[in-house]
Amino acid sequence: MKKLIFNIIAIGTIFMLSSCADYLNVDKYFYDQLSLDSAFAKKIYVDGWLANAYEGMNFMAEFKERYRWGSDDLINPDEKAMQNGNYSADDPLDNMDGRGAAGTMYKVYETVRKASTFIDNVGRCPELTLTEVSDYTAQAHFLRAYAYWSLLRRYGPIPLIPKEGLDVNLSYETLSLPRSKFDDIIDFINEDLELAAVNLPVRRTINNMGHPTKGAALTLRARVLLYAASPLFNGNTDLFNMKDNVGNQLINQTYDEGKWARAAAAAKDVMELNQYSLNIIKPSATTIMPPHHAEYSDKDFPNGWADVDPYESYKSIFDGTILGSKNDELIFTRTNEGHNTIRGLVESCIPRTLNGGNKIGVSQKMVDAYYMNDGRTIQEGKADGYYQERGFTTSSTEYPFLPAKVSLQYANREPRFYASIAYNGSIWECESANESKYRRQQLFYYKNENDGKLGFKEDLPLSGIGFKKFYNPEDALTTGGYVVNKTEPSMRYAEVLLIYAEALNELTTTHNVVTYNGNSATISRDIEEMRYALKQIRFRAGLPDFKDDIYADQGELRTRIKRERQIEFLGENAFRFLDNRRWKDAMVEENMPLMGCNINISYDEDKIQLYYVPTAITSMPKNFEQKMYFFPIPTEELKRNVNMTQNPGWQ
Repeated sequence: MKKLIFNIIAIGTIFMLSSCADYLNVDKYFYDQLSLDSAFAKKIYVDGWLANAYEGMNFMAEFKERYRWGSDDLINPDEKAMQNGNYSADDPLDNMDGRGAAGTMYKVYETVRKASTFIDNVGRCPELTLTEVSDYTAQAHFLRAYAYWSLLRRYGPIPLIPKEGLDVNLSYETLSLPRSKFDDIIDFINEDLELAAVNLPVRRTINNMGHPTKGAALTLRARVLLYAASPLFNGNTDLFNMKDNVGNQLINQTYDEGKWARAAAAAKDVMELNQYSLNIIKPSATTIMPPHHAEYSDKDFPNGWADVDPYESYKSIFDGTILGSKNDELIFTRTNEGHNTIRGLVESCIPRTLNGGNKIGVSQKMVDAYYMNDGRTIQEGKADGYYQERGFTTSSTEYPFLPAKVSLQYANREPRFYASIAYNGSIWECESANESKYRRQQLFYYKNENDGKLGFKEDLPLSGIGFKKFYNPEDALTTGGYVVNKTEPSMRYAEVLLIYAEALNELTTTHNVVTYNGNSATISRDIEEMRYALKQIRFRAGLPDFKDDIYADQGELRTRIKRERQIEFLGENAFRFLDNRRWKDAMVEENMPLMGCNINISYDEDKIQLYYVPTAITSMPKNFEQKMYFFPIPTEELKRNVNMTQNPGWQ
C-alpha cells in the first residue's frame, strides 16, 4: 500500500517536470507507474488521487496571483512590472514552480487531466458508496471548472481538452490542440459546475472546509457567467483579431443581453439556497454607530442598521476574529499559512517599527473612493465642509475612529475605510506582543520617521497610506507575538449580491432562463430586486440605500455598483484587476498615474500639510496597452504546441 501511494506521489513529481504540452501525453506515466484498475481499486487510493488533484488549487488561488498587484488600488514596490507592463511572452510574470508562466499553465492543465481521469474512473472503486461516488465526481467537476476558469481569466480562450481523453501513441504534433472559442469554454465550465452543483452537499464538516459545496459551485458559476456577459467578451469587436490557428474568431462579435440574464439567474440560484447571509455583528458598548438617519437608524437589518456594528461586521470577515466554519457569509474558503498567503500579506503590511515588511500601500484613488459616513461621496461632502482637506485632529475623542495628529481628510469616513486603510498616524495594536512598548503604537510614514522614507530605499508604502484589512489587533511580529490564523474569503455572499445587482441592471427586457437544476426563471431589470441586493451591502456598512433616481438611471447605478465592488472587495481575489478588464475600463483607469501622499515630506508642523497633497508615485509608473487585457502566451508554450496562437499584440 505504501508503495502504491508513493507511486501516486511520484506521478505528481513527474508531472512537475513536464510542460503544458506534455500534459497531453500524461497517460503514459499512469500506465508506467500503475494501472488505473489498481489506482481505483481501494478507497484510500481514490482519496489519494483526489487529494493530489486538489494540489493544483495552490496554483489557482487568487490570493497568490501576482496580477492582483497590477491594478489601481494596492501598491507593492516589489511588483513594478505588473504596473508598468514590463513583461512579455519571453519574460512572463508567473513563476509558481520555477518555470515561469509556462509552468503555471502546466500545473493548471495537470489539474484538468487529474480531474478528468478521476471522473472517468472513480465509479470503478467497489469500496465507495453511490453517495460517495456522486460527491467525489462532483468535486472533480468543480476542480476542472476552476482550472479552466483560472486559465481563461489570464489568457482568454485556451485549448479545451476533450473529455474522452487522447491516444497517447499519437505524435506530439497530432496531440497539440488549438484554442477553443470563448463561448464554448464558458459552456464547458458551466456544464461542469451544473453537474457539480446537483451532487455536492449544501454544507461540509469543519474538517472538509476546503472542499466545495453546492453553493461554491453555483457561486463560481455566477462569477464566470458575469465575466462572460461583460463588455470585454460580450460583442467586443476590438477582439476581432483574436483567432485560432486556422483563422476562426475566438470571441463572438455579437452582443447578447441574454448573457447578463444568465448571470443574474445564476446569482439568484445561490441566494435561493437560503444558506448564506452577510456577516453581522451586534452592537456593543464600544460600537461607533453611523450618523442618525431618519429612515434606517431605528430599523434592524436588512431594513436598516439598528442591530449592526458596521465596523466589526466587515472587519471580522477578514481578520480571523470569526472562524471560517462559523461565518455564514463565506461560501468557499481556504486556510492560509506561508508567505504567499494572507499571513504573508499581513507581515508585509505591518510597519517596520513592529518588525513588519512595511511595504503594501493603498492608492489615493482607492482612498477617495470610500464614502463619507453619511453615504455621500467626498466630492458631495466638500460642498458643506463635511469633508475637509486641511487640518488635523487634536484629540482621540474629536472624531470617531481617529487618534490625535491625523489628517482631517480621514475624518467622518465610512466604517469600511477604517477597517481597511492604515492612514498616516494609525494605531497598530499588536496586542500579543510581550513588550508594552510595541503595543498600541501610533505610527507615521513621514520622511525620516522610522516607518517613513529613509534615504533612497523603498521599504515603505509608496503612497504613504498603508493597508490593514486583514490585520487583527492581536497580530504582532515582535517578541512573544503571533499572527492570528485567517481564512481566505475565496467566495462570499457579498459577491453574489453584487453579481445579481450588476447583471440585472444591464437588462432592457424580460428573459426566461433555465436554471442549473432544470427550472425556469424569469429575469428582468427589477428595481426592487436590485435594491434588495444592494441595500444589504450598504446597510451592513452603515450607509443609506441609494435614492430612487439612482436606481432609475442605468448608467448612474452601473457607476455606483462598480464603486461598491471597488470598496467592498479591496485586496480580495484580484477583483479590481479583473473588473477593470472585464468592464473595458482599464485603458482609462490604469493609465492614470498612481497617486498618494508626498512621502518626501518630513514631520514639521509648518510643512506637514504638504504631505497630504496628492502626489504621483514616479517610481511606480503606470502603463496599460490594449494587448494587456490578456497576458501573453509564454513563448515556451508556443514552441511546444504548434497549434497554439499568441494573444493579439504580443506577437
